[in-house]
Amino acid sequence: MKVTIDIDCTPEEARTFMGLPDVSAAQQAVVEEWQKQAMEAMASMDPQSLFRAWAPGGIAGGTPGWEEFQKAFWSSMTNPGAAKPGK
Repeated sequence: MKVTIDIDCTPEEARTFMGLPDVSAAQQAVVEEWQKQAMEAMASMDPQSLFRAWAPGGIAGGTPGWEEFQKAFWSSMTNPGAAKPGK
């Protein structure tokens, strides 16, 4: 035998019915603090620092990884209709 019961209630009503605490105020405070810290961190970083952190191998002019990326990019732009090697 299988019995199914559907209960139509809001999350707040379910939390109250089950005796769970309302933590929405604490959650809101944590989210606001995270947002504040994220905005402060972003304000202190300049675009060049962000690019240096995100770019493969750092920024241009000193790392082989970045130079290889540039070569691959520019070689694909010089003749986009050419057949690819191995195809």
